[in-house]
Amino acid sequence: MNVSRRPALIALALAGLVVLSYVAWGVFQAPGKAPVANGAAAPAAVAVETAVVTALAVNEDTNAIGSLKANESVILRPEVSGKVVRIGFRDGALVRRGELLIGLDAAIPAAELAQAQASLALARSTHQRNQELLAKKFISPQALDASAAALKVQEAAVQLAQARLSKLQLKAPFDGVVGLRDVSLGSYIKEGEALINLEDIRSLRVDFRLAETEVSRLRVGQGLTLFSDALPDESFVAQVDAINPQIDPDGRSIAVRARLDNSAGKLRPGMFVRVRLNFGQRSGALMIPEAAIEAGNPPSLFRVVDGKAEKVDVRLGVRRNGQVEIVSGVQAGDVVVTAGQLKLRPGTPVQPVSAQP
Repeated sequence: MNVSRRPALIALALAGLVVLSYVAWGVFQAPGKAPVANGAAAPAAVAVETAVVTALAVNEDTNAIGSLKANESVILRPEVSGKVVRIGFRDGALVRRGELLIGLDAAIPAAELAQAQASLALARSTHQRNQELLAKKFISPQALDASAAALKVQEAAVQLAQARLSKLQLKAPFDGVVGLRDVSLGSYIKEGEALINLEDIRSLRVDFRLAETEVSRLRVGQGLTLFSDALPDESFVAQVDAINPQIDPDGRSIAVRARLDNSAGKLRPGMFVRVRLNFGQRSGALMIPEAAIEAGNPPSLFRVVDGKAEKVDVRLGVRRNGQVEIVSGVQAGDVVVTAGQLKLRPGTPVQPVSAQP
């Protein structure tokens, strides 16, 4: 390096140091700057949305999924084989109890019944004559006993023939609506073959399950409301008819059966329905927006205390229209964070930007 240039470079360096010192002094003396403590600046407040914990009156109810069943339902099957000679109904028609639905060929059983009835008439006449003869002492008592036994045998034969004949006639066991038949006149059907279904749909049953926690609030005769997707603008009233005494050990649920009037015929067995049971109204429930809850075990939320975030574990209750009940963890009037929780840690300063009553 040229010695003659060294004084100039030294002077330039000194001038630079003076400028930097002046700038640094101006920065630290500028008004509004926070003082430095232990080499770190105080954290800035995080903007969050909040809501106030409010005590409200809520309806105590629970929902379930159910399936409709006929009050009475049966599939008619013959007990013997035979040829169909009579069909006494129209598909989908209403039939009365005792009405003949399907008749099988009964020529031989009918003849056997007629024969048995003739033998019975003869045995009855013989026994009556023997009674008269015994009174005149023309026969022994043993002869009368033999005719009495023969009479009983013939009476049993008639009953047997009648039973065989009745098995060839399928009659409606109750009032109801028949389904769609798959059998025709002249068809030969086998013993136990499914012929037609019969449904009593004037009243319906609905079976559903509830969690075991609801057992203490269930009562026979309790009212409930049903909703069907097939009839979205209507609701139907039913009553609890029976409660299974045993809890399902696998699902920890209890089976419940309710009944409803269906005299209008709007509902059908097999339909899917939503069930709502109302247990009454309860006041003083602490409600907040569901958005405030952080999933976990247990669930938690951030509460604003003295301008800082405080994390609190809570226990949840019922949910209603985007609101959730807090059973424990907060009190009425507390302010909770509903948006911005991802930026928070316990003790973080917060700045509420909105508060919903």
